[in-house]
Amino acid sequence: MAILTWTPSPTAVPMAVFASWDIKQRPSYNPNAPPKLKPIPDLKVQPSPPITLPTRTDPSVFDILKQRPTQELAPVKVDSDETYLGYERWLPSPPKVEKPRSVFNAATLAYIGDCIYELYARRHFLYPPLSIEDYNDRVTSVVRCEAQDALLLDLLNDSFLSSTERDVLRWGKNINSAKTKTKKRAGAAVYNRASSLETLIGYLYLTNVNRLEKLMLRLGFSTGASAEMILKEMNVAKPVE
Repeated sequence: MAILTWTPSPTAVPMAVFASWDIKQRPSYNPNAPPKLKPIPDLKVQPSPPITLPTRTDPSVFDILKQRPTQELAPVKVDSDETYLGYERWLPSPPKVEKPRSVFNAATLAYIGDCIYELYARRHFLYPPLSIEDYNDRVTSVVRCEAQDALLLDLLNDSFLSSTERDVLRWGKNINSAKTKTKKRAGAAVYNRASSLETLIGYLYLTNVNRLEKLMLRLGFSTGASAEMILKEMNVAKPVE
């Protein structure tokens, strides 16, 4: 049997062999793998109970005007030259104009009529004494155009107004006014009818204050000593033609 021997060549370059061990701890999962999503449980959404909002019911202008003192005031005795109820002296003297419609336009009479109307409203709620906030709330509720329209429609149901006064209402209804928040809120028809009532009040202030006082008492405005009946309920009436 032949024995083979290996003798390295004298020109051979010695080579070193290194061994290494991986001592780094490997995670038990693949960090590059997509995450596993947990299944979403089947949740049954319970319907929420219906919410019932309270319905706001604002009192009518007639109910507001009925808020009179529980204690009646005794009539005050005054001299005939200084009386105020039904006479010209309690209001500032108007300018002497024989034919207001030929001098002023309808918007001008509505302008002064709006002031006179609010003066009656403030006088109406003056007694019993209230806080300024209560005064403003009550007065504002009857000077808005919706309240004026309701009072006018009730007034047109009977024969209280004369033909001349109805003609003034038709004249004042055709006022050309700019678009305002009030007109947008209430509508053009309601706004125009309210303006016609203010025009009539301004016209009567310049022509016949005694008739103006009767008109305002008929609408429901009075003093604490007045025995006039307050309007009860509003009846449906046709608009002014």
